[in-house]
Amino acid sequence: MDFTRDESADAVAEVVVSLLEREQARDMELWPSLIDSGLLAVAVPERFGGDGMGLLEVSALLMELATEAVAVPALPTFGFGVLPLVPVLSDELAGRVLGEVGKGTVLTAALSEPGAPFTTSPTTKAVRAGDTVRITGRKVGVLYAEQARWILVPTDTGVALVESVAPGLETIPVAGSAGLPEATLVLDEVEIPAVQLLPADLLPSLHRYALATLGAVADGLLKGALTLTAEHVRTREQFGRPLAEFQAVAQEIADLYVVSRTLHVAAESACWALAHDDPSPEHQQRVDEDLDVLAYWAAAEVPRAMQQCHHLHGGLGVDITHPMHRYYSQAKDLARLLGGVGLRLDLLGARCSSI
Repeated sequence: MDFTRDESADAVAEVVVSLLEREQARDMELWPSLIDSGLLAVAVPERFGGDGMGLLEVSALLMELATEAVAVPALPTFGFGVLPLVPVLSDELAGRVLGEVGKGTVLTAALSEPGAPFTTSPTTKAVRAGDTVRITGRKVGVLYAEQARWILVPTDTGVALVESVAPGLETIPVAGSAGLPEATLVLDEVEIPAVQLLPADLLPSLHRYALATLGAVADGLLKGALTLTAEHVRTREQFGRPLAEFQAVAQEIADLYVVSRTLHVAAESACWALAHDDPSPEHQQRVDEDLDVLAYWAAAEVPRAMQQCHHLHGGLGVDITHPMHRYYSQAKDLARLLGGVGLRLDLLGARCSSI
């Protein structure tokens, strides 16, 4: 299988790299430049002024942003919002939701409930009352909930598309390792039009796109941290020699390279499979297997690799003013959002035992 980026994904990656070379900001101050560059319209359908690209281009964009540990809401907007919504929204609703993404509108999704990361059986209730639906429940770990205009909320009868300003929706900010905006949502009979309750079969698709794009971000974070660490040990001297010349250091860097390349192959394989239009049960099973492998590797190996990068930086990498801190803290939050290594190992083990 050849996972080499095609021309469109390569072009998107080049635009991101060029933008990051020109701009110094690595947080929300970069968001206006992303809008001006047209990158936020990459996955928006052409009829709404976008480029109509898909997962492969989005994963290239997210991976390059993560290589610099950029802290902007591109992941939830594309991976949790645009990609799963494009195939299911009516033109009227898509115009209101997707048509504004290229202008900087943020989307996100509430993927987890208390004690149930990536829940496949939401306890949040959606009750129809004529042309409206009332939603009640609690969601946790919602990225950029306060900044988002629209939030996808899985319920017991479908996935609700909720405006962040809807009456009855309470957003409680919580602290993560990386300092990225995150919140708990409390929904108390939040009322939405019935057309905004999307079919329940959207939930598996939402989870798949979320896992694929989280994997792309993990891939970029580890690549960036490894590049930073390799440069440090190449230039930092101890006892009159570069650290990279010490055998133990060289072996640690080699181990990190193996982890990084393995993660990259897992991410590329999963994104390629998910982007490939094949509805056959065999292919869908292959997609889910690849995503489970990717999620486990990201949750288990990326935080461990970041610890090694910190170790090789010595005291420098511990300081929050050093860029290594951004990579490690984002990787820790990513592993938590995935549900942790225990959950991912259980899911992968269950899949293996059922084969």
